[in-house]
Amino acid sequence: MAKVAFIGLGVMGYPMAGHLVKAGHEVTVWNRSADKADRWVAQHKGRKAASPKAAAASAELVMACVGNDDDLRSVVYGDDGAFAGMAKNAVFVDHTTASADVARELHKAAKAGGFEFIDAPVSGGQAGAENGQLTIMCGGDVPVYDRVKPVIQAYAKMQNLMGPAGSGQLTKMMNQICIAGLVQGLSEALAFGRASGLDLVKAVEVISKGAAGSWQMDNRHKTMIEGKFDYGFAVDWMRKDLGICLAEARRNGASLPVAALVDQFYAEVQQMGGNRWDTSSLIARLEATKTKK
Repeated sequence: MAKVAFIGLGVMGYPMAGHLVKAGHEVTVWNRSADKADRWVAQHKGRKAASPKAAAASAELVMACVGNDDDLRSVVYGDDGAFAGMAKNAVFVDHTTASADVARELHKAAKAGGFEFIDAPVSGGQAGAENGQLTIMCGGDVPVYDRVKPVIQAYAKMQNLMGPAGSGQLTKMMNQICIAGLVQGLSEALAFGRASGLDLVKAVEVISKGAAGSWQMDNRHKTMIEGKFDYGFAVDWMRKDLGICLAEARRNGASLPVAALVDQFYAEVQQMGGNRWDTSSLIARLEATKTKK
């Protein structure tokens, strides 16, 4: 069993750190909001640290799951940052959905400090984190990945090394590009079916068993039909992720016309007050557009 530090106890990190305890690992946590760390310790019987540096000090593996590139740098660098406390040959595993650039930057900084780095963004949402059923896309060196794989198995249903540093983040970008197109397509299909007077639940029951089927269709169609959008990844976070995808595409020359369009649709959802609605709320934009007409 490993000595593990976990930095960031948001809707994903909180249950992920809990699964590590259940798997028998010795876990120390740090969170910007100390009361959440206190609640986690009371629930899971781990330890709380006063800073990322203190959390990392005795850890073999340091996990992080924070908001974006800037949040990640804020918990890694500086006198109280995790890198200041990491032991030689320890591994920093970053579960944040961030840019490939920051992954490569931190991999280089970790090597210079005598320890290791793996970028390991996750997919599966809050439910996947709570149920220990996340998909994890990793970037880094093979021997390092082999060291961390048995530990992150505590909350993974699928994990793989995708290539060198940054490859995990690039794979996560592919994931978000796919989701953007799928949710928009599902939204349009449901709006079309409603306008046509079809029984939407019955229609989805049929088409979900064919080539149109998807996780989004299986898990979100009923709440989309009901106009309920409190069941997953928030629009604000999806726009952050799509912004990363579009920036990377400008660098590598890939064409992302659908992702760019859906990003603008999400901007319209934000203007409707849907910043914290889940990503399936694209259908609300279509309904609002229909009402205006």
